[in-house]
Amino acid sequence: MKGGDVLPILTGESVLVLGGDGFCGWPTALRFSALGAHVTIVDNGSRRALDTTLGIQSLTEIRSLPERIAAWKTISGRKITSRRLDIAKDYAALVELLTDLKPTTIIHFAEQRSAPYSMLSSEGARYSVDNNIRTTHNLLAAMVEAECDAHLMHLGTIGIYGYGSAGMQLPEGYAQVTLHGSDGREVEREILYPGEPVSIYHMTKQLDQHLCAFYARHYGLRITDLHQGIVWGTQTEETRQDPRLVNRFDHDAVYGTVVNRFLVQAFEGKPLTVYGSGRQTRAFIHIEDMLTCFILASRTPPARGDRVRILNEVSETSSINALADRVAALTGAEIAHVENPREEPESNEFAVDRKKLANMGLKAHTFDDMLGAEVEALTEILSGRRQRTLPSQLKLA
Repeated sequence: MKGGDVLPILTGESVLVLGGDGFCGWPTALRFSALGAHVTIVDNGSRRALDTTLGIQSLTEIRSLPERIAAWKTISGRKITSRRLDIAKDYAALVELLTDLKPTTIIHFAEQRSAPYSMLSSEGARYSVDNNIRTTHNLLAAMVEAECDAHLMHLGTIGIYGYGSAGMQLPEGYAQVTLHGSDGREVEREILYPGEPVSIYHMTKQLDQHLCAFYARHYGLRITDLHQGIVWGTQTEETRQDPRLVNRFDHDAVYGTVVNRFLVQAFEGKPLTVYGSGRQTRAFIHIEDMLTCFILASRTPPARGDRVRILNEVSETSSINALADRVAALTGAEIAHVENPREEPESNEFAVDRKKLANMGLKAHTFDDMLGAEVEALTEILSGRRQRTLPSQLKLA
């Protein structure tokens, strides 16, 4: 399924998007609204506050959330409502919201999403754990207390598995294992794959996974956990309709992806800085595919009493060298290998099972399909009315 294919109409459904002012949350709120859902955004403004704290900013000009919502109403005729709420701290208000709203679907983006930020300092690590775990657990507990039978879709990360597949294909959440009893009997079990998170951020996602598994098992909550690759791409069908709807373009060392970093370096006439050997392999997904994955998952919720459904949300895997080569071919930029500021293997296998979403209808975009369009989008951002001065890159220690 690609952007031009027919997507289901969601008229009358109540969809709650937690963290709906962020990079993934905002375009998701617009897509569900465009398909007819009654969308409510819950956000505490923390992502915008971190920009101020860290001295960074999106390359695109991000209007206030009320301005964004008003612009969407003008452009589309559809209404999105919003609620400023810190889910990690105001549990009573969350229970009240779920009781009053009675959502059919809850999409949970309301977590600190940067692995580098979680490893930047003790403050970043503590905030990531405090916010992410409390937010997820408060939500699960509130769903039980409010007797909310919504389908919860949680944004996980492919990095929960670690960055090595050790000669195997990483499964979609669960692994078949053989255990041995004291009498020598072999017992076949299926367990959550024992990943090796490489940052505090990724660790919080693994803890989320176990919390979700507990609440599905003991309270019958219906949960889908989408283990997402690195999202690249800026604009979506909805955000490109008006400058006031534009999505974030982060390119600093904390929140910027490697794709964004390479593109900005190319436009600045600088070499593309490849960390270390460049043989590190990562999983990627285009932002349009990310939206399609959430739509597809929303159409096929697990039944009450089912275990947590885990979907690997990945379009392709690529080495950093191969990505740099693609950007260089499009832009004429040179490539420079620099000392790796991160503690990570210099090369890795990364084979990922991603059949479930493909079987649901996802026809993924690849770098070969879409990277040229992303270069054009960035050209428009830099040369048009959304132009901003490039902020200095925040350096990691």
